[in-house]
Amino acid sequence: MIPFSVLDLAPVCEGSDAAQSFRNTLDLARHAEALGYRRYWLAEHHNMPGIASAATAVLIGYVAGGTSAIRVGSGGVMLPNHAPLQVAEQFGTLASLYPGRIDLGLGRAPGTDQATARALRRYFDSAEAFPNDVAELLGYFQPARPDQPVRAVPGAGLDVPVWLLGSSLFSARLAAALGLPFAFASHFAPDAMTQALDLYRREFRPSAHLARPYAMLALNVAAAGTDGEARRLFTTLQQSFVNLRRGRPGLVPPPIDDIEAYWSPTEKFGVEQALACSVVGGPATVERGIAEFVDRFRPDELMLTANLYDHAARKRSFEIAAQARDRLAGVAG
Repeated sequence: MIPFSVLDLAPVCEGSDAAQSFRNTLDLARHAEALGYRRYWLAEHHNMPGIASAATAVLIGYVAGGTSAIRVGSGGVMLPNHAPLQVAEQFGTLASLYPGRIDLGLGRAPGTDQATARALRRYFDSAEAFPNDVAELLGYFQPARPDQPVRAVPGAGLDVPVWLLGSSLFSARLAAALGLPFAFASHFAPDAMTQALDLYRREFRPSAHLARPYAMLALNVAAAGTDGEARRLFTTLQQSFVNLRRGRPGLVPPPIDDIEAYWSPTEKFGVEQALACSVVGGPATVERGIAEFVDRFRPDELMLTANLYDHAARKRSFEIAAQARDRLAGVAG
């Protein structure tokens, strides 16, 4: 069976705060490490009350320092918000502190709204410079030349795997051209997934970074003891998406008994489209759903996310998914 990894948004739940979110993040990372997950990635978002991973590199250091083997990285750093040199220095620092364990996933979107993008002192139209920024960033990780006027210290000459992330064909094409691994945001924007995968694999050019294409897909998984319990847990994510579409992003809400009473038919259609890549259910349902997803799309790696309200339920969801992985690996073997 292919490797499984974890995507965490450091959710801040109603009745809680960011400090508790960070404690939960480290606890979940340790749990994922014990369960054999390969990576633990955190995503950059800004001005989102329910997401505490804005200072992504800082949180990566916290998680890497509290674990021992699992790879820790960004899924991703939104490069339009940052100078490439600063990102190289941050991740060079992390790679120096935790050698062989740091990943740098890069996104092209700002991860926020226009007003917040301006507050970050970079503008969204800088995303048009994304290919040049990626090339500049990759250059900072090369061994420094004697006559090089600007270098990343630390960073130059360090092995920091760089991934491109995306939800469209743009980053798939760029990842293929640069010979980089590619992660698709199928957990919330699945529409172009098949096209992006096909394009990436077809146009991939081997590079010093990667000899052959390597694609990771993201999948929402809400697993519990029964299908009904899992469906109820999943209403947390469904509510969050409705709230975002209503322009009222807030703290992560508790699950509810009747999601049909919460959303309109139009909202339901939109949310179900966005969350089409989701597996929700008890152990048997989850195992079957993961197997079908992997068989259909053939990713090289699967990144699971479970934005659930209750921390214990979230840990249990990743545990059930890991058990499904192990059973599927036994069948494949």
